[in-house]
Amino acid sequence: MARFAVVACAAAAAALLLGVAAADVASIITQDVYNQMLPNRDNPLCPANGFYTYDAFIQAASSFPGFGTSGSTYELNRRELAAFFGQTSHETTGGTRGAADQFQWGYCFKEEISKATSPPYYGRGPIQLTGQVNYQQAGDAIGQDLVSNPDLVSSDPVVSFKTAIWFWMTAQSPKPSCHDVILGNWAPSDADAAAGRVPGYGAITNIINGGIECGVGPNDANVDRIGYYQRYCDMFGVGYGDNLDCYSQQHF
Repeated sequence: MARFAVVACAAAAAALLLGVAAADVASIITQDVYNQMLPNRDNPLCPANGFYTYDAFIQAASSFPGFGTSGSTYELNRRELAAFFGQTSHETTGGTRGAADQFQWGYCFKEEISKATSPPYYGRGPIQLTGQVNYQQAGDAIGQDLVSNPDLVSSDPVVSFKTAIWFWMTAQSPKPSCHDVILGNWAPSDADAAAGRVPGYGAITNIINGGIECGVGPNDANVDRIGYYQRYCDMFGVGYGDNLDCYSQQHF
């Protein structure tokens, strides 16, 4: 942890010298930082071992200039990256709930285990992209035919990361984008307020999987998402913000 803090502080200093909130994602998440965030991603026990490379992540992130760079402060940019990895680490976790290392097993899987949700458009990649509509829209956005070849999301790591970042950055009405929520750019409508949907990390969980995890009271999935997020926030030295769960939010 001490070594991480030194790296993170050095990145922060470099960004400040540049006079911007953050120069790019790589100025916050270096190769060393990435390895510490995801220490088991290449564990032989993980089906995705060797897949989620740092270079693939950075290449994909560079295709979305606002991702992790467009917050009004350096802290917001770090919080966005913590939130992205918090959510995607849960989606791909190989951790055992309640174990001491529960939140160190992100990026263990690259596709849905059962492959039963909307085949052949079952969950793949960091965000577990699911459903033909999402494959169509993501493919159109990144210039890939994912409807004809959905396996690209679990065979090409750059494509895989791009689909996750596309989902993160893209609003799908009535849902805001995860990006806007974590940066504080989303203003809930009257309907949102009536449904208990408020700004914060919990609203991102609602965007991703609200139909199952939100409005049902405390549940292990929320706990896991929050645990990963808090671990990364702690590593980046940023606060968590408010409203971390969606226990009392109606889904979108």
